[in-house]
Amino acid sequence: MTSSTQTRVDLSRFALLSLAVSLVVISLKVVAWQVSGSVGLLSDAAESLVNVVAAVAAFVALRVAARPADDDHNFGHTKAEYFSAVFEGVMIVVAAGLIIVAAVDRLLSPAELESVGLGLVISVVATVINGVAGLYLIRVGRRHRSLSLEADGKHLLTDVWTTAGVVVGVLLVALTGWLPLDPLIAIAVAVNILVVGGRLVWQSGAGLMDTALPDEERTQLDAVLDRWRAEDVDFHDVRTREAGHERFLQLHMLVPGEWSVQRGHDLVERVERELAATLDHLNVTIHLEPIGDPRAYESWRLD
Repeated sequence: MTSSTQTRVDLSRFALLSLAVSLVVISLKVVAWQVSGSVGLLSDAAESLVNVVAAVAAFVALRVAARPADDDHNFGHTKAEYFSAVFEGVMIVVAAGLIIVAAVDRLLSPAELESVGLGLVISVVATVINGVAGLYLIRVGRRHRSLSLEADGKHLLTDVWTTAGVVVGVLLVALTGWLPLDPLIAIAVAVNILVVGGRLVWQSGAGLMDTALPDEERTQLDAVLDRWRAEDVDFHDVRTREAGHERFLQLHMLVPGEWSVQRGHDLVERVERELAATLDHLNVTIHLEPIGDPRAYESWRLD
């Protein structure tokens, strides 16, 4: 017997917002790089290029994730979001590599910066746009438990801090005239980007491996089960996992063997409803067993 509070929402429109913002921002940053000649600003523009690719991937993944379950995907398509996040993480790592190559080249062959003031002003404008969009996407992603949107938002905010560091660095180059500082800042930016990309890949990989629900959420579910436990009612072999914004819970309910099927079913329905009401998008599966049968205490085997 299963129960769910699932409400399917198509979040792809938010990915389109991210794509539009990324296109505007990268256009501004390319102009900033061209007018200044700063490899630091080039590294900043390269990261924004990743934002564009990631937004496209997120849009496709969210459209797929919104599809209902079918004969080939009985549990839905929500894990598509993890593929989007993994792809974004890989693209971030690629961008970091390109930045390091450009920075090392500039470190070996220093070049004077031009029109630094105009380039920095354009970068600051792009940063403000990124910051507002990033905070909004994170809020929407957390509200709907969308890893793709939250990853997109975090990437935009990372871009904000990256740009802030680049702006400060390029300004120092202009003030001190020490040209190696520009490519050194670009390398520092690339290292930061590598960390962000690695975290995204790790988090997405955990989701693809059916990681259990966080301890806080599991505690809430255990509290519900404890309220239903009695001398003749018990639970065991409780297992959880999550796939995108969907949560899954399965367990055994033990009741007296002499109970009628109807009585056991009615109790299962009540427990399922309370569990499903505890966490959004929770899919509950309860297996009913006689409390006096030793076989009822065997766990579901993973093999």
